[in-house]
Amino acid sequence: MPFKKELDNNPRKRHQSFEKPRRNQSPSSSETSSDEPSSTIIAQESLYNQESCFEHLLSALGSSDEPYAQAYKRRMHITNVVESINESEEAEITESSVFCHIEDLDADSGTTSSDRGQTEGNSPSQLIEDRLEDILEPSDSYIENSTENNEAVTLNYSINKSNFHCHLNHVLTKTEVDELMRKIWKYKWEMPIFYSSTSKWKGTVECFQEDDGNDIYYGLKVKLYNNWLDLYKESGGDDFSSSRQRHFFSIFNTYLDVMHCNKKGFYAKGGDEDSSIMDAYIMHILNHVYRTRTLVTKNDAKLSKNQEQTEMLHGGAFLDRGFTRPKALILLPFRSIAFHVVKRLIQLTPSSNRANVENFDRFSKEFGAANEKDEGDNEVLPNGAKPADFKLLFSGNISQEFMIGIKFTKKNIKLYNDFYSSDLIVASPVQLVQEIGKAEAEKGKDVDYLSSIELLIIDHADIITMQNWSHLNSVLEKMNEIPSEQHISDVMRIRPWYLDGHVRFYRQTILLGSFQNQDINATFNNLCLNYKGKIKSVSDHKGVLPKILLPMRQVFKRLNSSIVDADEDRFSHFSKEIFPKIKDSLEGGIMIFISCYFQFLRIRNFLRAQNASFCLLGEYTKQADISRARGWFFDGKKKIMLYTERAHFYHRYKIRGIRNLIFYSLPERKEFYPEVLNMVDGAKSMSCSVIFSQLDTMRLERIVGSTSSKKMLTSDKDIFVFC
Repeated sequence: MPFKKELDNNPRKRHQSFEKPRRNQSPSSSETSSDEPSSTIIAQESLYNQESCFEHLLSALGSSDEPYAQAYKRRMHITNVVESINESEEAEITESSVFCHIEDLDADSGTTSSDRGQTEGNSPSQLIEDRLEDILEPSDSYIENSTENNEAVTLNYSINKSNFHCHLNHVLTKTEVDELMRKIWKYKWEMPIFYSSTSKWKGTVECFQEDDGNDIYYGLKVKLYNNWLDLYKESGGDDFSSSRQRHFFSIFNTYLDVMHCNKKGFYAKGGDEDSSIMDAYIMHILNHVYRTRTLVTKNDAKLSKNQEQTEMLHGGAFLDRGFTRPKALILLPFRSIAFHVVKRLIQLTPSSNRANVENFDRFSKEFGAANEKDEGDNEVLPNGAKPADFKLLFSGNISQEFMIGIKFTKKNIKLYNDFYSSDLIVASPVQLVQEIGKAEAEKGKDVDYLSSIELLIIDHADIITMQNWSHLNSVLEKMNEIPSEQHISDVMRIRPWYLDGHVRFYRQTILLGSFQNQDINATFNNLCLNYKGKIKSVSDHKGVLPKILLPMRQVFKRLNSSIVDADEDRFSHFSKEIFPKIKDSLEGGIMIFISCYFQFLRIRNFLRAQNASFCLLGEYTKQADISRARGWFFDGKKKIMLYTERAHFYHRYKIRGIRNLIFYSLPERKEFYPEVLNMVDGAKSMSCSVIFSQLDTMRLERIVGSTSSKKMLTSDKDIFVFC
């Protein structure tokens, strides 16, 4: 019987026969009486107040070695927190829930003291770092057993506070689910982005604190933090706490849905922001994956030590899995970008966890170099005269079809891993849509590896809009469905909200790009339903009109249309007001710039019906036809040229012979507006006309500036002139 059908019949059945065990002093200890002698409690309290030989050692070594100093500082913080809690009697914490003996740590991690002594290549500081990983990890049994009466886990002491655990252990109520299904988001607060005077964050929940001031690791696992800090210093950074990398990681680590569509791409001038954000989301993914791995590994060890009590232990304390293993998905537009992301992912992984990177040579060959031409890809053209940003973006392999699974083990990274046993999948929306189509058409195939994605990163969304945004929507609609088959061996450990079909409410989506439009906003509002809430960046734009080199008169015509009638009114205005003037004019050199492919097809069919003299230059036009059309237009053999934004994006042609320019619709990418205008030949009769409506608000403000766009959209007049 298919796995999905079993769950649909009785999604919570497997949990009903087991009671949640009461919290014990140790995960492996037998159940103890609640009436402990007071002397035992006093002895435990005195143990916390005593400075151990371990602390003496850390203190002595701290003056000469930074890792030891950090370890001692963290140890003192743990002690202070425990003392304050004991004094206030606000929480009951056992010794094993804060720190434990080295023997217990070895048991949980699956190693012995002898194994630890024989570990090759581990320096003393590395061993201290390993011990800190165990000390600073929250007690999983404490966290799971604290989830009672359908309440979110709230830890009363900061040392065990983890956004990872708090987010995944929250249990949604029916009221919360109903509210999320309504898809109504109200942004209640604003906060400036620290490095930009014109940008700010807006959020749907109460304003959050980026960092816990008591956490010197900013919510990261110790190894990850130390490795990231070392790389930051090697690159010339001197203040990590105030860096963009740390700022964005703190935002991502809140597990809110994030939309930041005002960043500069790596191909643009000042693209350091892009690499900083990439570092931040990679670290967030690594932190999530390794915390998941730690939780599962520790629970495996505890269950193996208590096999005779397996049924009892399979209560709420060991619900740590989803339907499948992959927990993170990164969607990117090109192989070349995926190549840089995966390379950086490997660098940011601690050296002890990447002793061997399997299949890296194959990965470099398939993703690092541009093929002459792959079937279905855009032709690679000479770019000697292209703009600098074009050269950077389209250098390397620009294939849009790729998908790779990545698995993290204790010491290795495996590229090209089977998707169902991978932790992370890096893919393009184009490839995933093809896989979804195959699964629907061919029996025995499925995409169930998308069922348990908890982190979704969509980077360079602005480039994806130049491909096909509907592909991305198709992927999101297919994601987090209950799988058709069972893909894991122990269904007893699946988290309850997976079985309830609420995975999409726990998935965090991080959407990044250089601009936003209606499609991006609709996806963020309707397909990103994280119960934690949303945060997005908004900016005031200065406009790009100063970049126009020619003294040209630009006439903007506003159409007072509703959203429903906007396209029809635009076409009506062109066919009745603009085209008759073009038809009666004896002059040629008229370029009509169109951003939408469907608008391009409509105008093409209209011109054919009118027997107009025109040529085409679109994204699907063959190279031979493009060369012929450019020649006809320059020689005056064709009066009109239709030119699409995607054609300009992928080719950046220098079109000669333009005398009159008509923007049937404004470009999404603001830099294209001055680029196209600067191609106009310097004739006395040159002119530029622009059609816009309320639907073009975002495009308009990026081109003319936020202040001017507001006036143009609210003014009683509908014609505006810029010179």
